[in-house]
Amino acid sequence: QVQLVESGGGLVEAGGSLRLSCAASGSIGGFNLLAWYRQGPGKQHELVAKITTGEIINYADSVKGRFTISRDNAKNTVYLQMNSLKPEDTAVYYCAAGLRWYSSPDYWGQGTQVTVSS
Repeated sequence: QVQLVESGGGLVEAGGSLRLSCAASGSIGGFNLLAWYRQGPGKQHELVAKITTGEIINYADSVKGRFTISRDNAKNTVYLQMNSLKPEDTAVYYCAAGLRWYSSPDYWGQGTQVTVSS
């Protein structure tokens, strides 16, 4: 069974930066889709960013230009670099992996808390 573990969350001031990491128990090369989701207080579950095996990348409009998703197959890790953070970015961030780009993720991490103060 695949296990995903997020790290790198914390408390930062508005305008600051964080880099989230998602370490997989096995090779991530077999996943056609790697993604980051988030859910803020009282808000809907939201897709933040995704990257395919072919390096096709998409971002939510709310984070476009500020966040960067990347993958390192040698380290079996996916990253989310978050710059110019805003209070509305406050959420639990979840790493997800899927076998097919067009389907829902097959595996999920347990989440890491990101809190952005005003």
